[in-house]
Parts: sequence; C-alpha cells; structure tokens
Amino acid sequence: MTTNLPRRRLLKTTAGATGAALGGALLPLSGSTHAAAHRFAIGDKDFLLDGKPLQIRCGEMHFARVPREYWPHRLKAIKAMGLNTVCAYLFWNYHEWREGKFDWSGQRDAAEFCRLAQAEGLWVILRPGPYACAEWEMGGLPWWLLKQPGDAFLRTRSPAFIDPARRWLREVGRALGQQQVTRGGPILMVQVENEYGFFGSDLDYLRTMRRAVLDAGFDVPLFQCNPTNAVAKTHIPELFSVANFGSDPQAGFKALAAVQQGPLMCGEYYSGWFDTWGAPHRRGSADGAVRDIQAMLGANGSFSLYMAHGGTTFGLWGGCDRPFRPDTTSYDYDAPIGEAGWTGAKFDAYRAGIRPFLAPGEVLPAAPARNPVMTIAPFALTESAAVLANLPARTIRDASPRPLEAYDISRGLVSYRTTLPAGPAGTLEAARVRDLAWVFVDGRPVGTMDTRQRRYKVELAARAAPVTLEILLYTIARVNFGREVHDRKGLHGPVTFTPKAAQPVAQAVEQWEIRAIDFDADGVLPPLAFKRGRAAGPAFWRGGFEAGRGLDTFLDMSGWGQGIVWINGRCLGRYWSIGPTQTMYLPGPWIRRGRNEVVVLDLTGPREARIAGLAEPVLDRLRPELDLARPPSSARLQLDGVKPAFEGEFAPGAATQDVRFAAPARGRQFCLESLDAFDGKQYAAVAEIALLGRDGKTLDQSDWTIAYVSSEEASKEDGGALNAINGQNSDYWHTAYAGAAARNAVHPHRLVIDLGGDAEVAGLRYTPRQGEEGVTGRIRRFRAYVGERLVVGN
Repeated sequence: MTTNLPRRRLLKTTAGATGAALGGALLPLSGSTHAAAHRFAIGDKDFLLDGKPLQIRCGEMHFARVPREYWPHRLKAIKAMGLNTVCAYLFWNYHEWREGKFDWSGQRDAAEFCRLAQAEGLWVILRPGPYACAEWEMGGLPWWLLKQPGDAFLRTRSPAFIDPARRWLREVGRALGQQQVTRGGPILMVQVENEYGFFGSDLDYLRTMRRAVLDAGFDVPLFQCNPTNAVAKTHIPELFSVANFGSDPQAGFKALAAVQQGPLMCGEYYSGWFDTWGAPHRRGSADGAVRDIQAMLGANGSFSLYMAHGGTTFGLWGGCDRPFRPDTTSYDYDAPIGEAGWTGAKFDAYRAGIRPFLAPGEVLPAAPARNPVMTIAPFALTESAAVLANLPARTIRDASPRPLEAYDISRGLVSYRTTLPAGPAGTLEAARVRDLAWVFVDGRPVGTMDTRQRRYKVELAARAAPVTLEILLYTIARVNFGREVHDRKGLHGPVTFTPKAAQPVAQAVEQWEIRAIDFDADGVLPPLAFKRGRAAGPAFWRGGFEAGRGLDTFLDMSGWGQGIVWINGRCLGRYWSIGPTQTMYLPGPWIRRGRNEVVVLDLTGPREARIAGLAEPVLDRLRPELDLARPPSSARLQLDGVKPAFEGEFAPGAATQDVRFAAPARGRQFCLESLDAFDGKQYAAVAEIALLGRDGKTLDQSDWTIAYVSSEEASKEDGGALNAINGQNSDYWHTAYAGAAARNAVHPHRLVIDLGGDAEVAGLRYTPRQGEEGVTGRIRRFRAYVGERLVVGN
C-alpha cells in the first residue's frame, strides 16, 4: 500500500484570556508524501510539541466499529467538532483471534487509520492494551488465553499472561512503530494497560507492561489512565497519569495534582454511556458536558471524549458488563457523532463550546454532510434451516462437559447430547451455563437455562423409557470488565439429575456428545441446508432484497426474537427484541447492486419472518415481555430480629468512603438500608458498593448477584440494582421515580446482595452517585446487615 504522509504547518500558539495554551502547534496536514519528525514531551505544566505548548483536544473513535470506507468521513467530523487528536484502541483479540496468527488487513489496518487521521490534521493517541475493556469481547483479551487453568492469572505477572502479552506488544510495535511522531507519524502518546486501578494494585505488573511497550520500540511518552478515585492507587513515577471521569473535572484534576507535577488531562470524559440488552437507552447531558469541557480547557487542561463517535460493534465483538449484562450491537453511546456518523444538536453544542478556546487563526472546517440513507421495502425470509439438523459432523465425546476453550472452540452454538434413562420426574442441573441454553427431551423443548439469573436448573417429567436429552447452548459475549474476564463459555459440569423423592440423591449425568458451530473471528456461517418453510425451534432463515444502489439503512428486527444477522456473508451483529435497540445499522458500502442475501439466526423464533430497511434507527424501545420466560420471583426481605452490623451516616459529596464495622460479621448476604438522603427527597442511589475483609481489601465480587431490591428505576433510565455491583462508578442504582413503581418508593430503601457463598465482612466501601451537587439519591443515614438468609424465597 502506498504511504501518503501529510505535510505540516505552523500555527501561532498564544495564551488566551484564561491562560490556557491553545491551539495545536505543528498540526499535520495532508498534501505531501513526507512528514517531518517531531519531539513530543510532557512538561511541568504543558504537553510540549517541539518545545511549544500543545493542549490536547481529543476524541475517541474505534476503527473496528466504523466501516473502513467511512473512516475519512468520521475523522472529518471529529476535526470539525474542534478536536485536534483522535484516540484509538487496539483490541488484541481482533488482531490475534487464533494464537500466533496476526491480522492487520482490511478493516483491521490500524496503520492506514493513523495515516488517514494525519491526513485530516489529527494527532493520534494509541491505546494498545493488552487489556482495553471498551465493551468489547473479553475486553480485547483473546479467548485462547482461557485454555490455561485458573481464574486469577489474566492481567497479572503470571507467565501464562505476560509471555503472550509481550509478544502482542512486540507485534504492535512492528505494525505501528513507524507511525510515531518521532518518525514522522501522528502518534503522540501510547497508553500502558487500561484502568488497572479498577482491577488490581500490583505496581510491578504495571512496570512489566511499561517495559514491554518500551521493548516493542515505542519512544513517545507513555501514560496510564484511571478513574478519579483510583488515580493514586496505581500511580508510578515511570508512567504519566491521566484521570477518567464524566463529571467534576476539578476533583479529577486535583487527584492528578496530588500524585505528579505535569499537565492536567482527562483520559476519558464520558459524553454518554453504553447500552445493555434489556435496559433503557443511555443518554448524556450536552449542557453539563460543555460546562466540563470549558472548565478543563480554561484550567489549561486536556481531554479525550469517550466517545466522540461510538459507531457499531459489528460481528460478534460486543462485550458484556459484569456480572453478566451483554452489550448491544449499537455503540451509539449518545456520542456527539451518532452511530451512523450523523451530527446534530449535541455535536453543535460541543463545537460551540470549544470554539472560544481555539488559537488565533485556527479555523474549524465545516462538518461533513450526512451520508444519504435509503429505505428497503419489507421482504420475507422464506427459507429456514433448523440449527439442530445442521450441526457439523465432528463430534467431541466427554464424560462431563468442560468449558468450550478446553475443546478449542471459540464461541458460537454448541449441542450437548446424552441419553437419560427411564425414571421419575426431577431436576436437571448444571454447575454453570455460559450463556443461554435451551433444553430438549426427544426433540421437545422443556425449559431454558440463563446465566443472567444464575438459573442452571430445569424440571424434567417422568420417563417411561430412555430419552435423548439435548442442550443447545448459545454464547453471547465474554465479560469485558473486572475479574469476570476469566469467562469460560459453555455448559460446565458436573451435570446432575435429582429425582423427586423423600430423600433425593443427585445422580451424575455423563457420557456426552458435543458438536459445535464455531463462528470464529468474524462470525463465519457454516454450510446450511435450507428448505422452504418454517423450521421448528432455533433456526437459520434466508431471504434477500434487490438494491439499485448502496446507501445506509437500518434493518428493522423488531419482529424477530434473538440471534445474529449476516448480509452477503458478512456478520452484521447480534439483535434481541427485548431492546432497547430494535434496528441494526447496515452501512451502504456493504450493500451490493442487485441481489443481497440476508441470513438470520433466530433462537426463539420470529413473530414475523420479514425485515425492512428504515431511514432512522430505533435505539430506545424496551420489550421485556419478549425475554426468556423465568419463574416469578417470590423473594421477601427478612430483617426482623437481625441486628445491623453497622449503623451510621455517610459523609456528603461524591467521594468514595470506607466504613469499618466494630467487629467483622459473617454471612452469605449483605443488605444496605438507606434511611434518608442528604437532599431530603425520597430517593436512594448508589454508584458502587464493595465489601471489605479484615485486611481492608475488597472481597471478590465475581459470584455476586442481586437477591432483593425494594425499588429500582427501569423505564426512564437504567437505574437497575446491578449497577451498584458492576464496578462502574459512572452508572448507578436509583430507586424508582417514574410511573406506578414510584408511588410507594419511599425510605427506607433496601438492596440485598447475595455473595455466592459464606464470607466474613469487616466493612463496606460506598461510592455515591457521581455528578454535580444537587444530584438525587446520595444516602445520609444507613444501616448495613450481614446474614445467612436476609431474603427468603427466590
């Protein structure tokens, strides 16, 4: 590929009325085949480019989430918003899905993305991992790492992780080393790891990762990022620290000033938030963001908007929030540049807010026009192929099912088949199911298993003769955050059957035949035998439409159940009718002139096997009634006679607070009871709850679930209780305030967490709802309980 490196021009850089160093000295521009090397350094107060102050106005964009044909369009929009830098993640698993096989071609051509950014006059901040998060499959870590045993080796100094991570970073250096600013490219800085303070505290691990990046040939400044309340936890002088936050830049910059002398920078400023299946679409305030951006610029600070443009997590690359909430295919993020590259009121507000801080003579280009869209008339998918009749012939035999990674299966659809002898009714139970499973007896569906509720049991009827038991498992996504990234997929044994009897004894169910459709890196379709008509049960469907041109459109999937869509053999992504996303963005360059083939995997069956192309997306329509059936909850709180482990008051404000109990308490369940709030209103909110052991360290949350919540907001926003234990400070549990659910939502409010096993609790760590003063729900008086069964029923 021909390298087209841009020339540069010198902009005058002066201090504005606020004293900020404004502008983008020595900005790269297109027009020449060569670019001069520069010196980029971190000074006492400023970033320095060739010795002159550079205030970084950056926006995040993931090239993997944007069709390659549209990279220039999106980069032009980022430039037009007033930004001078683009931040780019590399996802290790995207480039090394199979161990030792690296791919930088086509959509994965990171070097070309850097060249295009430079051609648009943008610098680049590179974030190569090895861990990324980013709501991406396993946080960017490759699945094959999980072939190693153990649940605590990822992101540690274990050779099982460090050795392949070093190899990956060497490969990054080989592919992108020439794109550094020191060699005429646009890369100013490189990040080491990502938000490690959320995960661990091994400073030598960070030093090892830093050494690996240096050994890979990077000679530009290296940095690490962490949320405000974790900046100090993992700061080391060898790495420049930046803070991540979505509000209160003063607190973030104060945390940075406490650990280092240098320019102030927000590494991720949250312009919105990501969506998970089954929860309301998230939005972020433009007014609040503009105030924060101007505050950062006015303080001579730099920033990176996460996201400037979110795009779409095409294929099967979407991740999963902890403890298990899969992310939607749309990564719109309520970013100022929308999923399809559209600009609107939010973009205009950001642009207007940044404009006063431009350097004299710096002119913003006009925003690129929207790419045109088209509609597609409804078309039927008239052919189908039952999944269970189209499994590959290759069969794995095992006495008891093990995780998929042990069989060298990456992800997809997996059938587990065995014979169950005649016998009485009873309960079939697996040790774990990752992620969803449908259970069949002699081909008839009898129930589902669902990891979202830790529901691994199905009731089976009595059998007068032996029957064929078959379990079809679907992997959605590996968790991308927290220790749950050790997310091995599949049906985990032992599998047992417990007959209904006066004294039931669990019996091992063994000797399984396992067949899998492995969708591999890019969701490759297997050979399928389609027939006209409707297949029973989970099935692939095929149809198509004619197109005279290829323009953007949004496929309406609201009549379907749950599964995956392919267009002309390309995996478009996952859909799920529970919402909030009801459409799938289909980029125009991926549409052929003439006939276009569409294949849909539907695991629960379409209500209508038709699809249309819409001119606008549907991002905020929930349909909880279309979710998998689950037994009604009978959970009841039982605090009568239980003495609180602690009773007291939290401090006002947004700071994280540790509370130590007078004496440790032991039990399986923990209850936080909110008695009132600082604002006097009837709401309670929690950004995050962690529990402390005797040593003051936080307890492992990997097996935590919500056992009971007295109230949660589920219609106007995602205020679900799971937000209080997902490790993300930027979202929160909030009691109901909209609709009928809010009528009786008054103090006291209770949230009960099941810890997954008996634990000793010596205290708690409470992070209030973040944001400006005046946000609702910050708890004042509270009680904390620890007990074996604070909730009865299920």
